[in-house]
Amino acid sequence: MNIVILAAGQGKRMHSDHPKVLHPLAGKPLLGHVLDTARKLAAGRICVVYGHGGEQVRETLAAADLAWARQAPQLGTGHAVMQALPHLDPSAPTLVLYGDVPLIRAETLDRLMKVSDGGTLALLTVQFANPRGYGRIVRADGQVVRIVEEKDADDAERAIDEVNTGILVAPTSALARWLPGLGNRNAQGEYYLTDIVALAVAEGMVVEAVQPAHAWEVEGVNSKAQLAALERIHQRNIAEALMEQGVGLADPARIDVRGELVCGRDVFIDVNCVFEGRVELGDGTTIGPNCVIQGAAVGPRCIIGPFARLRPGTVLGQDVHIGNFVEVKNSTIADHSKANHLAYIGDATIGSRVNVGAGTITCNYDGANKFRTIIEDDVFIGSDTQLVAPVTVGRGATLGAGTTLTRDAPSEQLTISRTRQTTVPGWTRPTKQPRKD
Repeated sequence: MNIVILAAGQGKRMHSDHPKVLHPLAGKPLLGHVLDTARKLAAGRICVVYGHGGEQVRETLAAADLAWARQAPQLGTGHAVMQALPHLDPSAPTLVLYGDVPLIRAETLDRLMKVSDGGTLALLTVQFANPRGYGRIVRADGQVVRIVEEKDADDAERAIDEVNTGILVAPTSALARWLPGLGNRNAQGEYYLTDIVALAVAEGMVVEAVQPAHAWEVEGVNSKAQLAALERIHQRNIAEALMEQGVGLADPARIDVRGELVCGRDVFIDVNCVFEGRVELGDGTTIGPNCVIQGAAVGPRCIIGPFARLRPGTVLGQDVHIGNFVEVKNSTIADHSKANHLAYIGDATIGSRVNVGAGTITCNYDGANKFRTIIEDDVFIGSDTQLVAPVTVGRGATLGAGTTLTRDAPSEQLTISRTRQTTVPGWTRPTKQPRKD
């Protein structure tokens, strides 16, 4: 089949310089979510109709499996689909989706396509207690006969609670026949795609209708408030799926997954944690409150947080402790090692049973290049230590508190670098001079 995704809108109510379809939901552009769903349906051709934001939209979501059709000027949804027609297979049905309706599920679209069976027009409709702003589905003897936009509706039509979502599937050959005949004599002066319903009925075609399992599937984004509302719905759906898999969440309303979170058995996640990119949590891992974890792999029985940050490239073995205000980046930490307080570990390879003292940092950047720190097994690093990379700490070594390590530390030895403690006789602390008014 063909899939056409309408993504040309400006989104004036977003009050933003960015194209509406590029605003993020769970860390991914709105249009990216729709494309992910479209690809699940194994379409032969996917065409994105773009307009506002133009090349920025194309560059952000460029992919070999996409065709692009520019809509300029933007004269309505019917005009938009017409721009896509040259890219479509006329022998296959066409599914129309919207780049600002990100939560539509593939299962719902599959049901819609089945009732169409490639030979008739099928609409996705929904019933709202407050249908304000939506086009109404007008039926006669139970059959769909037309769609009327709210601005063009009379009082009786406005009272209808079954509304048009805009999502539909139709024979492409019929679209090619209907679209050139659309008019724009309406309140908006636009060519409405919804007018093809009346044209189909006039031809004697039965118009089918399917409703989604959840109303949120068809909710669109026209403002920052609507975007925030869909974000919470999406995150709640993710939280429920995690709990179904056995993940313990202190509060399902206070977790944000902005990528893919894969959890083993008996994982517990406390409140206000953010997961970005692909994150893997091993069996029995505990994530404390207020942690940010990006692109990390965490082994079994680890304890992370509170207030810890794991950045991309972090790989932790089993029973690793990363404590409060510890940041780890592009580093491997082996089994049973600990960095429990106020440390920065960047571009490091750390062995097993290592203790990283409070205030320790790896000085991995010289202002131009990054260098690696290697800490072998059974090392004890005292508090307030700086390891100036590239440097290696040998197996079983101990670094005294306050050490600035600029050369390799030998195995099984105590290495320390600090001046001898001195007391200055007669020294007095400076005092503030009285103000002269």
